[in-house]
Amino acid sequence: MAKKAAKKSPQRSQSTTVTAGEIPVVGAREDCPCGSGRRYKACHGREAAHAVQELVHRPFEGLPGEADWVALRELVPAATVPLTLLPEVAASAAGEVPSVTLATVLPLAWPALRRQDGSILLGLQTQSSSGDLSRDLADALELALATEPGTPVPARRTVPGGRRLQELLDVSAGFAPDVHTGFEFWLEDAETATGEVAASLERANASAIPTQKLTSVDSSYWCAAPDKNHLRWVMTVPEEQLLDALARLTAADRSSLGPDTRLVGSFRAHGLTVPVWDLPSEMTAEDCEKPAAEFAERLADTLKELASSGAAPLTAEERRARANLVNRQVTLN
Repeated sequence: MAKKAAKKSPQRSQSTTVTAGEIPVVGAREDCPCGSGRRYKACHGREAAHAVQELVHRPFEGLPGEADWVALRELVPAATVPLTLLPEVAASAAGEVPSVTLATVLPLAWPALRRQDGSILLGLQTQSSSGDLSRDLADALELALATEPGTPVPARRTVPGGRRLQELLDVSAGFAPDVHTGFEFWLEDAETATGEVAASLERANASAIPTQKLTSVDSSYWCAAPDKNHLRWVMTVPEEQLLDALARLTAADRSSLGPDTRLVGSFRAHGLTVPVWDLPSEMTAEDCEKPAAEFAERLADTLKELASSGAAPLTAEERRARANLVNRQVTLN
């Protein structure tokens, strides 16, 4: 009986070699564009896959207004913040950049937009592809700086090893969010919008939950939900310490913001904790200002008390309050 011919592995054609930093993303089983003859997943795809797995717990740490970055990313529908580029970054742009503005969201979820006048809008509520939101946003910003005016920046997979926002922005500058009632900031002249653009703007405005930023405390946002209002307060206190303090205040019936208000739980977002209060529908943002400031004082005193060397451990009632808060905690990312 004749022997079967040995099955030969198909010969892969060598791709044109490209330099490091220019390797495009291809299918996992395709030949790697670097010209190695190996499949992409076994070559340069390994680096990309590794980058995706490396989740940065606090991507906005080191930026001014870290808690407000988190709020605008996860909680606030429509807001903008002027950003200040480092001088050497601004000098590298294609043409003059009159301004850079962070926006909660842009039309069609664009990562960024280079307006006709050269100014840049950077979208915050976009998909993260690298596991480091700061790196993804920096990648979109650098693309916008190199883009011709009048052009949106398309979504792409972030190049591993790229710079982060902390390397592009002046971290000594302030961070002052301006919360809007709608998305007219998308357009240079919203009053002239017609047709599909006007319809898109109308739909976005109709879906936005009314939101206001408190002035008496940092990073606290009132919003009017259909059934009741809420106060959502992004805090930079380490989670375990904050939960202990909130539990002690809750057990002592000192965690509310007034009659018919209740601390109901918290979100966990980008390494920070966001306590949430239910409010009656008639309670406005202005009504929250004084109670929020008073609560901030109670919280600061409780945190100091718990951090002292002679601090008493949580009581049984306080531990139950803490467990209830933990059970109600929702992770947003």
